[in-house]
Amino acid sequence: MLARAIVAIMYLGLAMSSAPAQPQPTPQGPARAEVGAPPPNGPAQETIEIGLSTNRVRITSDFTGADLTIFGALDNADPLISRQGRYDVIVVLEGPSREVVVRRKSRVLGIWMNTRSESFVNVPISYSVATTRQLQDITTPASYRRLSLGVQNLHLQPSDTLNDPESIVEFTAALRERKLVTGLFSENFGGVEFLSQNLFRATLRLAPDVPVGTHRARAFLFRNGAFVKETSAQLAIMKSGFEQRVFRSAHDYSLLYGLFAVALAVATGWLGRIVFRRD
Repeated sequence: MLARAIVAIMYLGLAMSSAPAQPQPTPQGPARAEVGAPPPNGPAQETIEIGLSTNRVRITSDFTGADLTIFGALDNADPLISRQGRYDVIVVLEGPSREVVVRRKSRVLGIWMNTRSESFVNVPISYSVATTRQLQDITTPASYRRLSLGVQNLHLQPSDTLNDPESIVEFTAALRERKLVTGLFSENFGGVEFLSQNLFRATLRLAPDVPVGTHRARAFLFRNGAFVKETSAQLAIMKSGFEQRVFRSAHDYSLLYGLFAVALAVATGWLGRIVFRRD
């Protein structure tokens, strides 16, 4: 009996020594984040804000164009990316949109005549762009097309999309070229300058025949070539002085203004005939 008891005790000791160790319970406490781990919601995204040097531009008879300065700031900017110069800003000043008709002239029996035309809807009368660098150094062409950003990427919608595609492409290129020649479309590469890691300044050129109305200034922020954020502000361009009074009269009293213009033309022609009459 004693021998059987000793053998049983030995088997019980071997079974207990071969059983897997159970983890010891630890006291519950507040969870701690690992050192260097990102916050649960990730870093705050950068934002961009702009302010115009003036909210109104008054045009007089001797207006020959002007430079508009736009100031801006980046919020929640990454200091490392700022020091490495990997933030880019593109600022756009877009004028009121109207329908534009592009006409082609051809010689018919020795006379130049309008033979073909194409209408475009919602075309900004003026469009000025300022950038930190050359466009190809900021982001991809696909991104510019998606944002409709830049003179060559500005979306110009023909009124009749069923026309010949080649003809639409030709008239679209002619519209861009004409706007560039007249100065209503312009690009200023390097016109955006960072004054510090978070502050920047943009300079845009207003053409001498810039249209009156409400213009919209837009700023696009890029980080490492990726679009991050956009913001906008409004600018009012209006006539001033005698030109403003004539402009308002022509719109408020169009019939009287037309009759007065006809009477003035007749009186001017009659007076010119009297003054330059040959006896």
